[in-house]
Amino acid sequence: MRLQEFWSRMREQFGSMRAESVARDHIFAALGGRSAVDAIDAGLPVRKVWLAVCEEYDVPRKDR
Repeated sequence: MRLQEFWSRMREQFGSMRAESVARDHIFAALGGRSAVDAIDAGLPVRKVWLAVCEEYDVPRKDR
């Protein structure tokens, strides 16, 4: 998954304003206690970050 696709899916699921907040402000245990943005910046695969967001926010399987 590319970073552009990550942000596109985030906006589809949460809306443009909330997507930014979820990615920057929410701390995910599955990402080592980091936000999604921090995890991506630390080099975690974007797909892994997306799946952590999906699990935390119960994104439907069809949208993952």
